[in-house]
Amino acid sequence: MAREAHPQEFERINEYTWELSRLFDGRMNVPVRIYGNERIFEQAFGDRSIQQLVNVAMLPGIVRYAMAMPDMHQGYGFPIGGVAAFDYDGGIISPGGVGYDINCGVRMLASAIYYEEIVPYLEELLAAIYRNCPSGLGKGGAVRVSRQDIERVLETGAEWALKNGYAERDDLACTENGGRLQGARADAVPSRAKERGRPQLGSLGAGNHFLEIDVVDEIYDAEVSEAFGLFKDRVVVQLHCGSRGLGHEVCKQYLRRLQSVPQRYGIPVPDRELVAAPVDSPEGRDYLAAMFAAANYAFTNRQVLAHFVRRSFEQVLAGKVSEWHLTQVYDVAHNIAKIEEHVVDGERRKLVVHRKGATRAFAPGHPDLPTVYQETGQPVLVPGSMGTASYVLVGTEHAMQETFGSTCHGAGRMMSRRQAKRKVLGKDLHRELTRQGIVVRAGSMAGLAEEAPAAYKDVDEVVASVVGAGLARKVARVRPVAVIKG
Repeated sequence: MAREAHPQEFERINEYTWELSRLFDGRMNVPVRIYGNERIFEQAFGDRSIQQLVNVAMLPGIVRYAMAMPDMHQGYGFPIGGVAAFDYDGGIISPGGVGYDINCGVRMLASAIYYEEIVPYLEELLAAIYRNCPSGLGKGGAVRVSRQDIERVLETGAEWALKNGYAERDDLACTENGGRLQGARADAVPSRAKERGRPQLGSLGAGNHFLEIDVVDEIYDAEVSEAFGLFKDRVVVQLHCGSRGLGHEVCKQYLRRLQSVPQRYGIPVPDRELVAAPVDSPEGRDYLAAMFAAANYAFTNRQVLAHFVRRSFEQVLAGKVSEWHLTQVYDVAHNIAKIEEHVVDGERRKLVVHRKGATRAFAPGHPDLPTVYQETGQPVLVPGSMGTASYVLVGTEHAMQETFGSTCHGAGRMMSRRQAKRKVLGKDLHRELTRQGIVVRAGSMAGLAEEAPAAYKDVDEVVASVVGAGLARKVARVRPVAVIKG
C-alpha cells in the first residue's frame, strides 16, 4: 500500500496538470498525473484516491502515467476517474481498473422538438417513460429474453437489438465500437451473472443511474453541434446506466478467481483490490472475454431503453408536435478496458487502456470513429447532477497524445451516498427541483437524496479543467427539465 502523498510533493506542470514523481515511492513505474484546477486538486486529498493512484503506478507494464481526471474520487482498486494503459505484451488486466458496473455509460438522443412545444405534455411524457423503462434496485427489464438470447446478447451486443427490432441502423453507427466488442465470450461469463442479467435487460437500475429530458441551452461550437444534431432550445434525452446485476456478478466472481494469480505469475500487487492477471494469460483472456460480454450487455441495455423512450415519445407526442422522432447523438462507455493502439514515444504500441469513470475522447480522423464524426472528433457526453447542467464535448488530438484519448465522465462525487442521505432530505430536494421547473419521478425519496447536486463537484469546474488541459473542447450545454431516478 502506498504511503499518503501531500500537495507540496506534486509539481504543478500547468494551470490544470499536477504531477507526482515516480521518486515518491521506489515501487512506482511511472509518475502520477492529476488533471484539475487548484481547488479540484486540493479536493483530491479528501479521500484515498491519490493513494489508489500511486498504487496503480506500481503495476507492471504501465505506460506513461497513472492518471486521474478532475471528477476523481475514491473507488475500488482504481480511483473513479482513473486512466491507465498497460502494454499488451507483458502488461496486466485488472478488474479493479474497470469496476463493478462494467460499461456503465451515457447515451444521448436528439430531437427537432422545441422546448416550448413539449411543456404542456412534459408530465405525461415523463410518466410514459417511467412506465415503459423500468427503474429501481432489482427491477426487471422491459423485455424478456430466453437463455439462448442472453448468450447472443453477450456475444453480439447491440446487433442483437437491431435484429430483434429494438434499434435503428444509425444507432449502432453512433455507438462506441458499434455497440459490440469483438472477443466477447458467453462461456466466460459465470452462470450466476447470466441468471441475474436475463430478467433485467431494458432497465435503468438505481444509484446514480438516470434518464433525463433536457433542453439545449448553450451552443459553444455551432459547426460541431450541428454535426451532432444539437440546436439551441431543442429537446434531447440522456440515459445513464450499465450492465446491471450481470456486470456486478462478473466483476465479483473474477475478483475471487484472480486472488491467487498475482503470486502465480510474480505480479507485485500493492493493494489486494488491484488483483490482476497478465493480459495474455488464460486467466487474463477469460476476464477480458467476460468483461467484453458484460459491456455488450450494457450497450444492448441502453439500446433497448432508447427504443422504449422513442415509443414513449410517439405515444404521447404523435399528432401533437410536428416531429417527435429521436436520433442518436452517441453512446459512450465509462467503465471499461479496451485493447487499443496508441503512439508512445514515437512508437505505435498495442495497449490495454483501463478507463474507470473516464470517457474516451478520440480526435478527428481516428479510424474507430463513425464516418459522420470523422471530421469533428468523437462526441463526449459529460452529465452533471440533478438540477445542474450537462455538457457535450468533443475529443482532441492533445488528449490522444497525453491521456490515450481520455477525458472526464461526469461531475464526480464529493459525498458518499450515506453522507448525502444524512445531509439532504429527499422530500426537500424534490420540492427544490420542482421549484426550478424540473419534473421528477423517483423510486424513493432516500434514493433521490443520495444523488443530490450537493453530493457532487461543480460540473462547470470539472469541464473547465479538461478543456483548459486540452483534453476536450466544449460543444454544447444542456439543462434538465425532467428526471427519472431509480
